[in-house]
Amino acid sequence: MRPGFFADASVEKSGYTGSKVDITVNVVENPVINKVVFEGNKEVEDKDLEGELELKSRAIYTRTKLQNDVKRILDIYRRGGRYSAQVNPKVIQLDQNRLDLVYEIKEGPVAKVRKISFIGNSTFDSQTLEKVIRTEEERWYKFLTSDDKYDPERLQYDQELLRRFYTSEGYADFQVKSAIAELSPAKDAFLHYFYHRRRKEIYIRHGRPAFGA
Repeated sequence: MRPGFFADASVEKSGYTGSKVDITVNVVENPVINKVVFEGNKEVEDKDLEGELELKSRAIYTRTKLQNDVKRILDIYRRGGRYSAQVNPKVIQLDQNRLDLVYEIKEGPVAKVRKISFIGNSTFDSQTLEKVIRTEEERWYKFLTSDDKYDPERLQYDQELLRRFYTSEGYADFQVKSAIAELSPAKDAFLHYFYHRRRKEIYIRHGRPAFGA
């Protein structure tokens, strides 16, 4: 039996033919998908969702495949910054062991960066450091920029920008100990925390390092 084609299978002894045992195999076939429908998606087109899913028209339906496809849809929205997106799949039974599959989608807002905090910075204040990094805090008037949207790659780049800035100011061994992006309970915003670590200020004088406090 091919895996995935049957929802259930059982084997039972049905009698004897001479010295041989007769067995009966009972199977319950998985239904075939008639069509897949998306409802509530405005930011992502149907074709873009369909291209990521395993369950399509005329495919064999299984609950495991459905669960995996729901995760794929959520991943699509998270890549677009919509971390509060919700997907509710509905299975509509039809005749001849067929079904329609409906995904009810609540897309939710794009998660913005609500607050940026610097911890451990004693030499430069937070306002100065905010001008160094690329990410910006969410403001109502910043509708022409995407720098206030959460982007994990930009967060990594911000750490490098901070390192370059401190190095240019004489802190050659400066490190961003950690950079944390914390998702709010409502999943509609991120809080960024940059933890700094520096030792001594290093200046270059006549080609030789001189250490400051």
